[in-house]
Amino acid sequence: MSAFIDVPAPDFESSVTFWSRVSGYSPSARRGADEEFLTLVPPAGDDHLRMQRVGDRSPRVHLDLHTPDPRSAAERADSLGAVEVADLGHVVMRSPGGRTFCLVTHPADRVAPPARWPDGSRSIIDQVCLDIPGAAFDAEAAFWQSLLEWPHVESSYAEFERLVRPDGQALRVLLQRVGDDGPVRSHLDLACSSRERELVRHVGLGAGVVADHDSWTVMSDPAGMAYCLTDRSPDQLA
Repeated sequence: MSAFIDVPAPDFESSVTFWSRVSGYSPSARRGADEEFLTLVPPAGDDHLRMQRVGDRSPRVHLDLHTPDPRSAAERADSLGAVEVADLGHVVMRSPGGRTFCLVTHPADRVAPPARWPDGSRSIIDQVCLDIPGAAFDAEAAFWQSLLEWPHVESSYAEFERLVRPDGQALRVLLQRVGDDGPVRSHLDLACSSRERELVRHVGLGAGVVADHDSWTVMSDPAGMAYCLTDRSPDQLA
């Protein structure tokens, strides 16, 4: 599994700079018909973060699921309730709750280590949180558990559940029950050895603070996209 950060054209270059500095990963050469794609390449391990310049107004995150046979995987996803959007060599799908994801072939099974910063702290972008309206939560959570075949566990917070990632996965999946009636959304989370130091670093890079909670802080990147800093250990593997 890897994550794509989709950013409208006016904010794309500043977002590339921001997420490169936040992650410690280097932007690759541009690719695509209009050079709209790039990869954020870690110093070690396989990449698990990519960026795409898009034509609409709202920045967002979507998932790529890596599989040897996207066509067969698409048929299985369809049987679980997903809808196929397009077959472009990779297959674009939508979950039952409307969350876009893609089925792709390229490998990604060597997990990158956390970045170590000059102040001695460490962090890594290691989680995608699916923000699911309450009415759709049970069906959407069941879909992702069945599609990924990852164990499902409760959280210490009532609004969260999570899927336990297996070995060789850079990203974990958190499921959050939200109070609105919109489509399913998603955002990135960072595991931080020091949330306080990481917050100062991100604000210095142009992020804003949206809300502070007991063990996580909601942030906003320069394009207005929400993400979270968490107290989870960057070295936690499960």
